[in-house]
Amino acid sequence: MRSSLKHLILVVGLLAFGTSSLARAGVPDARFLDVLDMHGMPASPTDRSFNIFFDAGAWHGYSLPPMGDDDTGFVGPFVHSLGDGRWVGQRFARVVLQEAGNHQNIMVVPTESHAGPGYLVRRFSSPLVSVDQTLFFANSSHAVARIELRATRALDVNVTLAGQVMPNEAHGLAIRGGAVVQTFEHSPSILTTTLQGDGVLAQHSTVTGAAYWIGVNQPLHLAPHQTTVLYVDQVLTYDPQTDTPQAMGDEAAWMRNRQRWAGYLASIARSHLAGLPDEVAQRVAAKAIVTLLGNWRAARGDLHHDGVIPSYSNPDFNGFWAWDSWKHAVALALFAPDLARDQMRAMFDYQAADGMVPDCVYLDKANNNWRDTKPPLATWATLAIYRATGDKAFLTEMYDKLVRYHRWWFGARDHDHNGLAEYGSTDGTAIAAKWESGMDNAVRFDTVTMLKNGEGAWSMGQESVDLNAYLYKEKIDLATIAKVLGKSADARQWLKEAASMHEAIQARMYDRQHGYFFDVRLGSDDRVTVYGSEGWAPLWANIANPEQAARVVGIMLDPHKFATYMPFPTLAKDDPHFSPVTGYWRGPVWLDQAYFGVEALRHYGYATQANAMARRLVLNAKGLTGQAPMYENYDPLTGQGYQSANFSWAAASYVLLLQHRE
Repeated sequence: MRSSLKHLILVVGLLAFGTSSLARAGVPDARFLDVLDMHGMPASPTDRSFNIFFDAGAWHGYSLPPMGDDDTGFVGPFVHSLGDGRWVGQRFARVVLQEAGNHQNIMVVPTESHAGPGYLVRRFSSPLVSVDQTLFFANSSHAVARIELRATRALDVNVTLAGQVMPNEAHGLAIRGGAVVQTFEHSPSILTTTLQGDGVLAQHSTVTGAAYWIGVNQPLHLAPHQTTVLYVDQVLTYDPQTDTPQAMGDEAAWMRNRQRWAGYLASIARSHLAGLPDEVAQRVAAKAIVTLLGNWRAARGDLHHDGVIPSYSNPDFNGFWAWDSWKHAVALALFAPDLARDQMRAMFDYQAADGMVPDCVYLDKANNNWRDTKPPLATWATLAIYRATGDKAFLTEMYDKLVRYHRWWFGARDHDHNGLAEYGSTDGTAIAAKWESGMDNAVRFDTVTMLKNGEGAWSMGQESVDLNAYLYKEKIDLATIAKVLGKSADARQWLKEAASMHEAIQARMYDRQHGYFFDVRLGSDDRVTVYGSEGWAPLWANIANPEQAARVVGIMLDPHKFATYMPFPTLAKDDPHFSPVTGYWRGPVWLDQAYFGVEALRHYGYATQANAMARRLVLNAKGLTGQAPMYENYDPLTGQGYQSANFSWAAASYVLLLQHRE
C-alpha cells in the first residue's frame, strides 16, 4: 500500500457478519436477512410508503434502492428530527471507479441487496473488481458506509464517493474544511459527510447543484484477491450549540455493532409457541426486534432520555407516548434493558408536581400533551424490567415516582371518591378523556358526559373496567416492589388497598346476566353493556373468580364475538357498530389487547386455548411471517394490517406473545 494512503485498511478474508455470502456460511444472523423489505425510493420529501432503516437511536435513516436500480450506494438519508421528518438525500455512498492507467470507468453490476439485523448490504461485481457496501450505525449520530474493494488482479484505480441530495435541499449543500456539509432552513441541524481513514488528508470534495463528490487524490493500489476497505461517514448533529457527536474508529464501531446485535438476537432463542415451528416464531420475533429498534430515538432537544416512538411510518408519531412506552419497555427489558429503563425515564422526566405524567412528549416540549395522560401500566413495566434484570437500583429510582402517579389517579380521577377511578381530562373535554383511555373512539364512550372534580381535573361519568383493573394490578405490583425494597409497611398497605379494590370491581363491574365485565355509570348500577376488549382486563389482572372467568372465557372464545379469524378484536363481531376496517377502536385487532387476552386465558388455566389464539395472531396476520411490516391494527376477518406500519407496540406484543413458557 502506498504511503499516502495509509488510511486505507487492508482486510484479508471474510467480513464478519457482513454480507449474504455468510448466509451460506451459517452465520447466526443470516436467517434473519430481509425480515422487512427495505427497498424504496422517495417520490417526494415526505414519502413514507416504504420501510426505512434506523438503528442505535439515530434520527436519520436509509433504505436500499429499488430492485432494478443498478447504481451503487444507498437511498437517503431521511431526517426524522426535521419537522415531522423528511428525506434530505437521494443517494449516499455511491462508488465511482476508474482504471488509473486509461481513465476508463469500471462498470459493476449488482449481485445482492439485503437488509440484515443492524445493517444494509449491497454487492457488486465486474471482471476486474468487486464492491461490497455495508451501511450501519456507529451510534445515534453516526452512519457509516463500509466499502470493500477486491480486485481479481493487481490494479490501480481512481476512487470517488458521490452523493445526491433532494433537489429542494441543494441550497444547503457546501464544502467546509474538506467535508461535505448540508444545512437546513429553520433548523440548526447539520449533516456532515466525510471519507474516513487514519490521518488521511489526500482527498478532495466538490459540490455542483444537488450533487457532491469526495475523491482520493491519487490512485489506490488494489493487491490481487485482497480486500481494501474505505469508510464514508454521515454524521447528523441535531444542534451544534448543545450536541457534540462522539468520534470513533469505524472498524471498531462495526465490531461493536455486531456485538450489540448478537446480544439482541440471543434473546430470540427464547421465542417459542406450542404448535408453531420455532423457525417461524424466531423470525417473527426478529422482525419485532428490528421494528422496535428501528423506532428507537436517542435523547435530543427536550427529550432527555432515549425511547421508542410509536412508528416512523406515521408523521403524527414523532415523539414518545405514555402507554406505548410502558408496553415497549416490557418487551425491551428482554433484549435491550438499558433502553427499556430509559424509555421509562423519558416519560417520567416530565412528571408534574401532582404526579401526573403527560400523554406524550416531543423534541420541543411546547408540543407535549397535558390534556390527558394514558392508562396506568407504568408499574407493570417497571416490575417487568426488574424481573428481567434484577436491577434493584432501578426500582429504588422509580418507586416514589410510581407511587405519586398512582395516587394522582385517585386524587384527580375518582369523582365520587368510592375507590374506583374514571378516565378524564385536564381541560374538561370528552375527546381528551377518550384519548386518556387509549381507546379513542370506543363504542362504550359514545354517550359520555364530563364531570368536574376540581381545578384542571375532570372525569367521565363512568368508571371504566380496564382502568380499574390496571390500577388494581398496580397496587399488587407496588406491593411486590415495596417488599423488594424492604418497605414492609408500604407493602401491607398496598395489599390492603388491592383487596378493597378487588371486591369493588367484582361487585360493580361484573354482570351476572351477561357473564362479562363492563364499565359502570356513576351514581347508579347501570353498566355500559358493550362487549369490548376491556372486559377481559380483570382476567389479565387476576381479579375474576373462577366462575366469572369461565363465563368471560366463553365469550372470548365465541366465534360470533371475539374468536375471529384473527382473534380478539376490540369490539365483538356481532355488535352493530363493529367496523373492522375503518373503526379504529370499534372492531380492529390491536395487538396489546389481544396479548392481554391470551394472557387472561393463561392466568385461568386455559393454556390450550391461549396457544390456539396466539397461533392465529401469528399465522393469520397477513404477511407477518413474510416481509410485511407490523401494523397498528388488523382486520379480524381477513388479517389485513391497517393504519401505521412498523408499529412499536404491535412489535412489543409479538415479542411477549412468543416468549417461551415451561
